[in-house]
Amino acid sequence: MIDKTLALSVLDAALSSGGDFAELYIEDGFSNSISMTDGKVEDAVHRRSCGAGVRIFSGVHSVYAYTTGYEPDDLMRTARAAAAAISGQCSLQSKLFIPKDYAVQPRIPYSDVENAQRIEKLRAAHSVAKAYSDEIAQVVVSLADNDKTVFVCNTDGVFATDRRARMRMAVQAVAADANSRQTGFCAPGYATGFEGFDRIDPEEVGRIAAKQAVTMLHAELCPAGNFPVVIDGGFGGVIFHEACGHSLEATSVSKGNSVFCNKLGQKIAADCVSAVDDGTMEGEWGSIHIDDEGTPSRRNLLIENGILKGYLIDRLGGRRMNMEPTGSSRRQDYTFAPTSRMTNTFICPGSDDPEEMIRTMGDGLYAASMGGGSVNPLTGEFNFAVNEGYWVKDGKIFCPVRGATLVGSGAQILLNIDRVGPHMWMAPGMCGSSSGSIPTNVGQPRIRVSTITVGGKGGAL
Repeated sequence: MIDKTLALSVLDAALSSGGDFAELYIEDGFSNSISMTDGKVEDAVHRRSCGAGVRIFSGVHSVYAYTTGYEPDDLMRTARAAAAAISGQCSLQSKLFIPKDYAVQPRIPYSDVENAQRIEKLRAAHSVAKAYSDEIAQVVVSLADNDKTVFVCNTDGVFATDRRARMRMAVQAVAADANSRQTGFCAPGYATGFEGFDRIDPEEVGRIAAKQAVTMLHAELCPAGNFPVVIDGGFGGVIFHEACGHSLEATSVSKGNSVFCNKLGQKIAADCVSAVDDGTMEGEWGSIHIDDEGTPSRRNLLIENGILKGYLIDRLGGRRMNMEPTGSSRRQDYTFAPTSRMTNTFICPGSDDPEEMIRTMGDGLYAASMGGGSVNPLTGEFNFAVNEGYWVKDGKIFCPVRGATLVGSGAQILLNIDRVGPHMWMAPGMCGSSSGSIPTNVGQPRIRVSTITVGGKGGAL
């Protein structure tokens, strides 16, 4: 995307006013999105995006400037604009570049795929969802894919290129009767080319969304109180991601804005809990070959048998914490400076019997699918909706329930986990933070929390 001579000139211009580190980031890519409502295509959009950003460090302070496109004059002008915000005297030279190409060609590039092929997948999902029940009133199906090439170089000698392809299919089914409307949702996604449909069955996606909608249409209102709760894998991992994962990012830790500051080596979770953030998992939604600072992705152990083992660290956060980067720096696009973010974050598999968790819990809630919620990043306090829930009575699933929420704090829920199942699975999502919205996976095996506050409007069942 750029030759060494120009890259060096841009970095030299960035350092001209006295910075002690400079970085150039370039991206060029395209995206496609198609949506269908009740069998009719409503939108089909193709977008192209390219641009560049220059970042400069001076101690633990940073400056970032960006430009659309990446012509030489644009890059030099952007570098000088960023340098103008730094006051000092130039005393640093770039290290020798060591080019590394991490780009992997998708087996079926999206540029080779016709919209007719995409629409065929949408129709397959729609047909199954709509035919699931006469109570299905509406089905909305969408498919989004993107293919982006990124380049990063810096004064530490990084000169790296990566190619990133992703796709995600989503089905939202609405079930309705005379008194109520309920929604079901399923949205798998992978970091692959169109070959991701080797792993995604559109008909199964449609069936799952429709089943959830119809089940919740006939559900009772959930009781409220403090109960044991069993939470399934996949999107169930959103609680760990939001209430705990963000508090392990250097974005929070380096500024003292985390409940887990200065707790390395200390017990923060139950003995049965280990957790990892792993950006190296082949084809997974949150995976990256390198982060947006050019550091190779890796598997980062966060918690081991309840003990805090590590944080997710970017270059600037690492300066503040006096710790090495962990390949965890990410950004939405060139308009954002990068910072520490998650990739594929999950609670590791355990050895507990998933059925025993329910059989021995007495009365409580089984959360088969979690929804969205809100979190206070400083305290880890959260409030999450349960998209698909079932009331458990005397250790047996009694009936589906709706309107359930889980309320608590990340630090406390980690200590209250008393069972962790053997099979972990993940679900994709988009995570928003100071460096924009990025693709991340959340996951866990089925787990049990011995007690947590359950919100609901129902009475005793």
